[in-house]
Amino acid sequence: VRAARDVAFDVPEGMLFTLLGPSGCGKTTTLRSIAGLERPQSGEITLGGRTLYSSASRIFVAPSERNIGMVFQSYAIWPHMSVFENAAFPLKVGRRKFSGKEVTDKVMRVLGIVAMDALADRPATNLSGGQQQRLALARALVMEPQLLLLDEPMSNLDAKLREHMRFELKRIQRETRVTTVYVTHDQAEALALSHEIAVMNEGSIMQVGSPREIYERPRARFVADFIGRTNLLEGRVVSSGGDGYYRVGTVLGELTASSSDALRSGDAVTLSIRPENIELSEERPQGPNVCAGTVSTKVFLGDIVDFQVSVGTQLVLARAHPSLRTPVGHPIFLSISTEKCIALAGEKGVNRDS
Repeated sequence: VRAARDVAFDVPEGMLFTLLGPSGCGKTTTLRSIAGLERPQSGEITLGGRTLYSSASRIFVAPSERNIGMVFQSYAIWPHMSVFENAAFPLKVGRRKFSGKEVTDKVMRVLGIVAMDALADRPATNLSGGQQQRLALARALVMEPQLLLLDEPMSNLDAKLREHMRFELKRIQRETRVTTVYVTHDQAEALALSHEIAVMNEGSIMQVGSPREIYERPRARFVADFIGRTNLLEGRVVSSGGDGYYRVGTVLGELTASSSDALRSGDAVTLSIRPENIELSEERPQGPNVCAGTVSTKVFLGDIVDFQVSVGTQLVLARAHPSLRTPVGHPIFLSISTEKCIALAGEKGVNRDS
């Protein structure tokens, strides 16, 4: 099995870069290769201009010599040590020797960054899940690594704590400015934390871009379907409207869609339409992408209502303000944003525009 193939990306200094994808897509293998815990069959890995691995030059720098900090999914906290002793451990076993004062200063600084300085003397066995995660992060940061690698660090936390820790991790990364590569399968986590995201599937990178680019301008069906919720409609290009817009025939009728691909009449495409980019109304609106349907199901979520609307044989998911109270079984009109109606030309791996 080729766990990762043709994987290539650059992470700018000081940025948080996320490898996002389903289980088994190759993201952890890629991360472990950067750390030196896996040896790729070919390729090159460089950090700040220094080659860590090169198949052509037969270079392989040992993990301990890479100046990389890593936080694993399990945290790997030493239960017989205090918070301070856990954080100080890398300083005491490394090749470089530090004085007692240097160790104390460095440890208390990173414990302060992760808001754990008041718990320095607490036994590690008396920590909550979120505190263990922050301690693991402090231990990785104490050696002032050139690169920080995080492998699904929030997967063991409950949903509410995970949401809180997103803010904490974003604050810590902003304060330390440490270049970070983050691995997760959680789309919301990736969108909330990242400066850039690489979406992976079956060992390959499908798309690289900012969270907004990945969400609003997917370049492949897999990316559109994996990130958030979307309506996917099969169709064929009828004509070009110029400036990247096309008329596409679908089960909803002809729709105007935008595409970053150069399309021709007759091309088979998939339209991706996010629920929030469909406006619902009881009166027929003006516009190019309007169709009539019937309310099939409604789900009240407090600040929003999810509607399932039947348009012929097609069910379309849309989101609306709770003030829209159209009953189930009643007619309703859909108005779809032309800019946010995205035509995708086939399933292929595409990196960011050059």
